[in-house]
Parts: sequence; structure tokens; C-alpha cells
Amino acid sequence: MTEQRRVIARVLSDATDHPDVETVYERASAIDKRIGLATVYRTLRLFEEASILERHDFGDGRARYEEAPDEHHDHLIDVQSGRVIEFKNAAIEALQTKVAEELGFRLVDHRLELYGVPLGDAAPSSRHPKG
Repeated sequence: MTEQRRVIARVLSDATDHPDVETVYERASAIDKRIGLATVYRTLRLFEEASILERHDFGDGRARYEEAPDEHHDHLIDVQSGRVIEFKNAAIEALQTKVAEELGFRLVDHRLELYGVPLGDAAPSSRHPKG
């Protein structure tokens, strides 16, 4: 692995958010000015193909990335701020397995994304990132 890829890997490992390509580029190039945007794109694609990284589309028009998690988790996206909250819920996991079984399937994978607005907001947003 090249030194530039190591820097990009470290940026992703240190991320507490789900950065897009431009954010990864900004963080990586702040560490090593030789890192170009094309290098970031190629490296993210390589890491994704190697299952080191997961790409998400949270409906904001930008691919967002996170390290492939050791344990499964789901996401709640605040449609007003774009903030992504990771969560685990045993009841939801059990329900998904049950639904798959009722339909004659063994669940092997899934992805759950919830979209919402904070409860303190007076009126829910009519904007939904998926359509």
C-alpha cells in the first residue's frame, strides 16, 4: 500500500462521521499535500471493492463512506441537518429475520436507513431524500 493510501485509510479510520469524497480529500490533503482528488476516488473505490469500506447513499446526492463495521448497525438520518446517527436495535433485527422467514427466505444481509426530523420541530419537513 502506498503512503498516500495509508493516509486516506487513517483519515477514514479516524472519522467519527460518514464523510463524502470531498471531505476525505480535504482531510487527507491537509496531512499530505501530494494527495489529489483522483487518488482519493481511486482509493475509496479500491477499499470498497476489498470490503474495507462501505459506501452509503443517504439521499443527499453524495456518496458517504465508513469503515466496514465489525458489528452490524443501522442509520437514522436527520433530513434537516444531514446528521447520521448509528444505532442497534434487537427488536428490529428480530422482526426483519421473522419477515424474511415468513416470506420463505433466510436473511443474509440488509441495510436499514431511517429518515426523520427532531421531535422538537414544529412541522415535519415535506422533503424526503429518497423521493
